[in-house]
Order: sequence, then C-alpha cells, then structure tokens
Amino acid sequence: MAMKKQKQYEIEKPETEWEELLDPNSYQVLRKKGTERPFTGQYYLNKDTGIYECKACGNEIFHSSKKYDSGCGWPSFTEPIRPDAIDVQMDYSHFMIREEILCGKCGGHLGHRFPDGPKDQGGIRYCINSVSMDFKKQE
Repeated sequence: MAMKKQKQYEIEKPETEWEELLDPNSYQVLRKKGTERPFTGQYYLNKDTGIYECKACGNEIFHSSKKYDSGCGWPSFTEPIRPDAIDVQMDYSHFMIREEILCGKCGGHLGHRFPDGPKDQGGIRYCINSVSMDFKKQE
C-alpha cells in the first residue's frame, strides 16, 4: 500500500529552523499541533481592526471584520481572508473527528473548524490559537 504524500507548502523549513524562529509556545502550537489554554490568548478579546497573520510566515489569514465572540475561549472567525489562505485537513487525534486548519503557505497548525458558527454567516466557526498569529492593526 502506498503512503499518502504530504502536501508541499510554498514555505518549508527544517524543524530546527522553525524552533529557532518561533517562541516556545508558538512552536508547540504551529509545528507540534498543540493548543493554548482557553481564555488565555492575547487575541481572544481583541476588538481592533486589522489583519491576523500566520506567526510563522506572515501569511494573511483572517480579517478582524470576520472575528466574533463565540464564547469558546479562542479567537473565532466566520471565514478566512481568502480561500487559499488556509488548508483544511481531517484530524483524528484525541479520539475526535475534526477539521484541522493549517496555514496555506507554510502548513503551520492554526486551530480547527467547526459547523457551529453563526447561521447567518455560513454556519462555520474557525477556532484559532492566538499564539499561532500576529496582528497588524489598521487605522
């Protein structure tokens, strides 16, 4: 049986480079598929206008106009800034079936997608770890 080939991303680096580039918490989430504790992320309550970018590569992933308070403890969005900004893969870890959200440019783990978002905005919730993002405020 043939092994499924891992997707190739525009930005690829050896793990040692990612580890040097990222702070320990961001590395654990982006490269090791960890999760920050709910209600602790720096962007959970952020209401400023701007663009959220992948902390590993700077790829623009979400606009603040699509952010909402889902009450889940992590920043939540109704849609990415553009369809190819993210990559979606099935995640069967922790005895669950979920859709994992990865950066479309570097493959870094951002969070998960769930079908419980606002019905009037497509019904999808993108639940994203703050430590996987940087925020560029717009005036």
